[in-house]
Amino acid sequence: MNWVWFIAAVLIFYGDQMGVQGRCKSQSTCSACVRTEGCAWCKMRDFLFPSEPTKHRCDTKDNLRMRNCSEVIDPKPSAHADRDEPVGSNRGRVVQLQPQKLHIKLRVGVPHTFDVMFKRAEGYPIDLYYLMDFSFSMRDDLENVRKLGHQIVSALKDVSSSVRIGFGCFVEKAMGPFISTFEETKKCPCKKSFEEPCQPSFSFKHVLNLTEDVAEFKTRAEKESISCNFDPPEAGFDAIMQVAVCQDEIGWGDVTRILVYASDNTFHLAGDGKLAGIYYPHDGKCHLNSEGLYDMETHFDYPSVAHVAEALSTNHIMLIFAVTKDHDEQYMAVSELIPQSVVGVLEKDSSNVVQLISKAYDDLLSTILLEHHRVPPGIDISYVSQCSDGTHSPRQRRGACNHTMINEQVNFTVTLHSSACLHQPTSFILKVQGLNEELQVTVETLCNCDCNDTERFSPECSGKGTLTCGICNCDEGRMGQSCECGTQEHKDSMFALDKMCISPNSSQPCSGHGSCLCGQCICNGHLRGRYCQCDHTSCNRHNNLICAGNGKCNCGTCECNTNYSGPACECSTLTDQCHTGGGGLCSHNGHCKCNKCHCHPDFFGRHCSEIRAPCIKFKPCVLCAVANEEDCKHTCGDIKLTKVNESATLVCFEDTVYYNVEMDKADGSIRMLYVPKSSKMYVVYLLISTASGGVVVIGLVGIIICKILLEIS
Repeated sequence: MNWVWFIAAVLIFYGDQMGVQGRCKSQSTCSACVRTEGCAWCKMRDFLFPSEPTKHRCDTKDNLRMRNCSEVIDPKPSAHADRDEPVGSNRGRVVQLQPQKLHIKLRVGVPHTFDVMFKRAEGYPIDLYYLMDFSFSMRDDLENVRKLGHQIVSALKDVSSSVRIGFGCFVEKAMGPFISTFEETKKCPCKKSFEEPCQPSFSFKHVLNLTEDVAEFKTRAEKESISCNFDPPEAGFDAIMQVAVCQDEIGWGDVTRILVYASDNTFHLAGDGKLAGIYYPHDGKCHLNSEGLYDMETHFDYPSVAHVAEALSTNHIMLIFAVTKDHDEQYMAVSELIPQSVVGVLEKDSSNVVQLISKAYDDLLSTILLEHHRVPPGIDISYVSQCSDGTHSPRQRRGACNHTMINEQVNFTVTLHSSACLHQPTSFILKVQGLNEELQVTVETLCNCDCNDTERFSPECSGKGTLTCGICNCDEGRMGQSCECGTQEHKDSMFALDKMCISPNSSQPCSGHGSCLCGQCICNGHLRGRYCQCDHTSCNRHNNLICAGNGKCNCGTCECNTNYSGPACECSTLTDQCHTGGGGLCSHNGHCKCNKCHCHPDFFGRHCSEIRAPCIKFKPCVLCAVANEEDCKHTCGDIKLTKVNESATLVCFEDTVYYNVEMDKADGSIRMLYVPKSSKMYVVYLLISTASGGVVVIGLVGIIICKILLEIS
C-alpha cells in the first residue's frame, strides 16, 4: 500500500505544480505576477526569445532559474517589531503581553507566522466595580455589603499591589408595568412592607467612582437605601451597559477591570421594553446625568446579550455574576455568550461574596484567551497555543490556555494568510480577553514591484517607450512587446491587433502555435499559415515517409506528384506492371490497383495467370466432356475443350480420363486438353498394377521369413 500512497502524493504534487504554472503564465505584468500565489517575475532584459509572449516572464521561481534568469522578483514576507518590551515588571510598569507593536509585510497566498508571549503578572493593579441589585428582596444583602467592602479589597490585595473599588446599583425602569404608577407609591414603593424609607425605582445609579478609599465605599453604601418594583426581572443589563461604556464617569484605569454583578433575580432583555411602549434599541452610549442616574431609561429598550458582550469586550471588562442558587442556571446560559464572564452562587444574604469574588477572579485570570479585532477583509488568522501545563492546541480561531498560574508564561504562534491585496497598510489588534494590554499589528501586502530599472526611450522598446521590470510601457501611438507596432490604423490598440491573429474557429492567437506581432502571426517551428494553423509534418505517412516521398505536405494534406494518388501518395496511377503479353491487364483474371494486380479468388501469380487447384476445379467439366454429353456449356462455361491423342502429356486423371488445364496468357482464356481412357490401356494399367502389387507382397513375405529364421537361430 505504501507505493500507492507514494504515487498518489506524486500525482497531487505534480497537479499542484501544473496548477501554479498555469496561474503564473496568465499574468502579463510584474505586479499581477507577484499578486499570484507561488509566482515570481523575471526582469532580465534578454530573457525572452524573439516574439515570445511577455507573460512568460511570470513563472515559478524554480522554472525561471532553470531558464537562467539572473534577476528574479520574488518578494518575501517579513515582520518588524516596532515595540517589543519584555514581559515582567519594568520601572514600575507591568508588561504581560509581548511584543506590543508589529509591522508585517505579507505576500498574497504565502502564510507568515510570528510569536506572541503572555506572562501572568503578580501584583497587576485591579479595578473592581460592585454593581448591586437594590430591589426589596436584597435589603439584607445590602447590610452585609456595607460591612464587607474592606474584606473584598483585602482579599484582592493578596494578588495585587493596587486595588480600587467602586459602587453602583440598579432596580427597574421607572414606568409601568414594571413599577406602580401611583404617584405616592412611586415616591416610596416599599412603604407598606418596610418601615424605613426607600428610594424611587431607577434603572441604574452610579454611586461611587473607583477609589482606593475603602472607608468611602462603606460611607457611600450606607447612604443608599433599598427600592422596590412589581415584576421579578430587573434592569441589570441597562446597568451593565452604562458601567461598561461610561469610562470617564466610572473612572476605569488601564488595569485589570472586574465588574461584580450581584442579584437574587433574573433580568430583562431586548424587546421587553415594548411592554412599556419603548421601541428604540439601545444605542450603546453613556447617558449618566450629574447625579449619576441613567436618564434615558424610558427612551431606550433594554440591551441584548450580544450588545452587552460587545461593550464588555471592547472595554476590557471581566464580569462576575454573583447570583442566588435559584437563578444560577439562567445566568450560566448568559455567561456562555459573554467572553470572560463567570457565575458564582451567592448566599441569600451575600455573606460569601468575598470568597466568591476571590475564586471567580482566579478562574477568570487563569484562562488566557488571545483574540483579534478589526481585522481587514482578506486577512485570515489562526493560532497554535503552547500552554504552561505542556498542552499544545492545533490551529484554532483564537489562542486559548487554561489554568495559568501567576508568573507562568504561555506562547502563541500566530499565522497570517492574505488572500487579496490591501490598498494601504491597515492595523488591527490582538488582545487577551479582559485585559487592557494589546498587540497592534500593522499589515501591508507586497503587491507591487520595485524593480529600480526604469529607462526612458530604451533601445529595448525601439526607443519609443519606457523599460520597467523588463517590459516596455510604450509611448502614445505605439504598442507591442518592444513598442514596434504603430496604432494609427488600429485605434482599438493592442486588442485589435491581437484579434487579427485569431482565426474564426479558434479563441487563441495564432492557434496557440505562435506569437502575434503587430497583427501578424510569427509561427513556431515548422508551422505555417496566417494563423499558424498548418503543420507541414502532420500528413499521412507510408513506409515512414511523409506522403510516401511521392508528394509534399500542405497544411496536413498530401499534394501528390504526377502518377500518384491516395491519402499518403502511396498509390501509383500507372498500369505498366499489370500488363500481360497480349495487352490485357492481369490476364483478365483480376484488376490493377496502384500498378499491381489484385487477382480474382481462383487465380494467383504476378499477372493472375496461375489457376488454383485446376484438377479439382475443372473435374466436372472434363467428366461431362468424356460422357459425350452434347451440352456442357452450363458446366464448362467458356472453357475450350480439345481432345488429344493418347501420347499427350497430361497431369490430371480420373478413372476414365486424363486431362490438363492451360491458360492463354494473351487473352486469359482457358483451354482443357483431355483423352478418355481406352479398354486396352485400362488392361495394361491393370496388369502393371497387379504385377507391382505382387512384387511388393512377395518381398514383404521374404523379409518376414528371414526375420523368423534369425530369431530361431
